[in-house]
Amino acid sequence: MAFSSGNESGGPMAEINVTPLVDVMLVLLIIFMITAPLMSHKVKVELPQANLDVIKETPITVQPITITVSDAGNLYWNDQPITKDQIESRLSVEAQKTPQPAINVRGDRTTKYRVVQQVVQVAQNQGMRKVGFVAEKERP
Repeated sequence: MAFSSGNESGGPMAEINVTPLVDVMLVLLIIFMITAPLMSHKVKVELPQANLDVIKETPITVQPITITVSDAGNLYWNDQPITKDQIESRLSVEAQKTPQPAINVRGDRTTKYRVVQQVVQVAQNQGMRKVGFVAEKERP
C-alpha cells in the first residue's frame, strides 16, 4: 500500500529516504563519543631523562698492521724486518686487544703462495679475525 505524494502518474518514488541513514550515523557518533575517552587513558610511566653531555666517547680507531712477504720469503711487520716466531708472539698480543686491528698481508708478485698462506694461517691460529690482502690496482 504505497501512498502517492502528489504524483499523478502513480509510478515509484525516486527520492531516497535518509532517515535510517541519519539514525545509524547518530548511533555511531554516540558510540565513538563514549569510547574515545576510554582509549586515551594509558599507563602512566615516568621515563628517565637522558643526559647526553656526560656520555661523549670518541670512537677508538685502530691502525691496521701490514705484514709484507718478499719474494725471498723475508717477513716485515709495518716495514720492519721480523721473523716468523716474532710474528706469532706479536699477533697473539694483538689478538687480545679490543678492538682488534686488521691484518693486511702484502705479497711480492713473485712470492710463492705457500709462504703467504703460512702467514695467514699463523694470524688465524693466533686469533686474528680480520685478515686481508693488499693488491695494486691494474693500470689501464
